Amino acid sequence: MAIGKLPEADVEGSEEAIFAEINITPLTDIFLVLLIIVLVSSSVQQEQTREIVEAAIADKTSGLKVNLPSGEAQEIDPGSNSLVVSVLTNGEVVVNGTQVAEGDLDNIFRTAFAKDKLTQVILKADRGVDHGIVVGVMERAKRVGLSRLAIATKGG
Repeated sequence: MAIGKLPEADVEGSEEAIFAEINITPLTDIFLVLLIIVLVSSSVQQEQTREIVEAAIADKTSGLKVNLPSGEAQEIDPGSNSLVVSVLTNGEVVVNGTQVAEGDLDNIFRTAFAKDKLTQVILKADRGVDHGIVVGVMERAKRVGLSRLAIATKGG
């Protein structure tokens, strides 16, 4: 804060007027810093929202949230003769959006093989699932005769 005399004040007069002037430079600096913080945080928020939307779009077939591992493989389009088998972190198995008991999995594979011998099994296993569970599901499909197996990954 600057304190001084008004230019019109008489130097020799008994009533000299004093004025106070507020320096707004620090206030402006604070507002600019706050603006930068808001802009940076909004861009981070936008990136997180974009990732959530992409994950929801990518998983629209089953509606399940499966944290897939990353991979650089070619995309496959699950057709009508595909079984999408999701293995969740708690070990539950979901086939085409329906939770199934472990004993029913063989029957589902047999039924699919009876309909079409070229049925493709697309396995979507969460990153945290034990490797043995994934291999077990693949072995059950192969035991029935389903040989077209694919493991779903998150693109790159």
